Amino acid sequence: MKKCIVAALTALVLAPAQGTWLNDPGNNYEWRAGVELGALQVIEHTIQFGKEARGTRFDYVRDGGQNILTRFERLSAEIHLKPRHTFIALIQPLTVVTDVVLEEDLIVDSTVFAAGTPMDLRYGFDFYRFSWLYDFWSAPDRELAIGLSLQLRNASIAFASRDGEQFRVYRNLGPVPILKFRGRAPLSGGTWAAAEVDGFYAQGKGVTGSTNVESSFKGAILDASLRYGMTLTESVDGYVNLRYLGGGASGQQEDPENPGDGYTDNWLGTVALTLGVYIK
Repeated sequence: MKKCIVAALTALVLAPAQGTWLNDPGNNYEWRAGVELGALQVIEHTIQFGKEARGTRFDYVRDGGQNILTRFERLSAEIHLKPRHTFIALIQPLTVVTDVVLEEDLIVDSTVFAAGTPMDLRYGFDFYRFSWLYDFWSAPDRELAIGLSLQLRNASIAFASRDGEQFRVYRNLGPVPILKFRGRAPLSGGTWAAAEVDGFYAQGKGVTGSTNVESSFKGAILDASLRYGMTLTESVDGYVNLRYLGGGASGQQEDPENPGDGYTDNWLGTVALTLGVYIK
C-alpha cells in the first residue's frame, strides 16, 4: 500500500507540463479541490428555547465557555465548465463543545439547570452546501461571478448536566436557499486576491427553508471571506483566508419537532483565520 501511495504521488509531481494534477488543458471542463484549516473564534452567540419564563436567553460566549478558539476546517470540490459555469459542493463542520459550571440558573424550555451545575454543552451546526456560479469575466485568471446556493443545515444542540440527571437536545435538518458571489483578480508576482460571499435573509414560511413555522419566523446567514493567495505550481495555489460566518433564526414553530413550545431565538457570529490550498 505504501509503495502504491508513493508511486501515485510521484506520478502527480511528474505530471506532464501540458496538464495539471487533475486536468488536461484540452478539456472543456476543469476540476478543482479546496481545503481550509485554521482556528475559529465565536464573537457573539445567544440562544433561547421557550418563550418568556419558559426559556433563558443564554449567552454562550459569556456563560457557556465559547470564549476560546475552536478548530476550523472546510472541504470543497468544484467543476468549472469553461468559460462561464461553476458547480461547487462544500462540506462545513461547525461544532463547538464546551464544559462549564453555571453561575446562574439556566432554563431550557421549562427545564431548570440550577446555578452551580457542571454542564456539558454541544452546539452543532454542520452544513452541506451546493452552489452554481455564472462568471461574467471569462479570463482564466480572473473571476466575477454570481449565483445561487442550496444549504442543508444539520443542527444538533444539547444541554446536559454532568451527572446525567438532566438533558435537553434539539435537532433540525432542513434546506436553506442562499445568494452567492465570488470574485478573484491577479496581483503581481504570481499572487492574487479573492472574495466570496454567501448570504441570505428572509421572513415567513418556505422562503426561510422551513414550512412548519409562523409567518413572523425569520432566518439569516452570512458567510463572507477575503483571501490572499499565491500560485505555487501549475497544480497548486496556497492562500490565507479571513472569514466571517454567522446567522441564525428566530420565531415560533407551529407543530414543534422537539420537546417544548417550539419557540427558538438563536444568533451566532464567528471569525475564522485559515490557511488553504486549491488543487487543480
